[in-house]
Amino acid sequence: PWRRRTDPYAVWVSEVMLQQTRVSAVVPYFERFLELFPDVAALAAARRDRVLKAWEGMGYYARARNLHAAARLVVRRHGGRLPRTVEGLRELPGVGPYTAGAVASIAFGLDEPVLDANVVRVLCRVFCLAGDPSRAAVRRRLWELARRLIPRGRAGAFNQALMDLGATVCLPRRPRCEGCP
Repeated sequence: PWRRRTDPYAVWVSEVMLQQTRVSAVVPYFERFLELFPDVAALAAARRDRVLKAWEGMGYYARARNLHAAARLVVRRHGGRLPRTVEGLRELPGVGPYTAGAVASIAFGLDEPVLDANVVRVLCRVFCLAGDPSRAAVRRRLWELARRLIPRGRAGAFNQALMDLGATVCLPRRPRCEGCP
């Protein structure tokens, strides 16, 4: 359902929810969350216990607390509009390089890369990268590759395609190489 929405708030909420959670599990939470908190102002105005209740069952509650704190910051400092730069997004609680890149590319059309577990797996396999992707040198190389591969003006679609490829074809175990584009 988040692909049918283009507003930055929905993109941001979906990206936070999708961290360490399967797409199929997120769908009902996303829809209910946006019914309860349809925009940044509604989320910012909500009591924290209500936000946590809406998040209940998804786990990793720090995501909900950070999302709520960030919404309050967005209202207070940015007039209720998410920052339109990676740097501005990174200043929000709970927003790291991945989330900032995803929101910037998908919601704002900026040519920013993303690296989630699925993208890391795809890039490591395609470019035959050895080594532990959590190590600084390998991670830097992955960010360089991800940045270099972005088709100018189409980063959002490209990033989503890489994430989907890793989630559906380039699986951790038993990759479906015969279906790889």
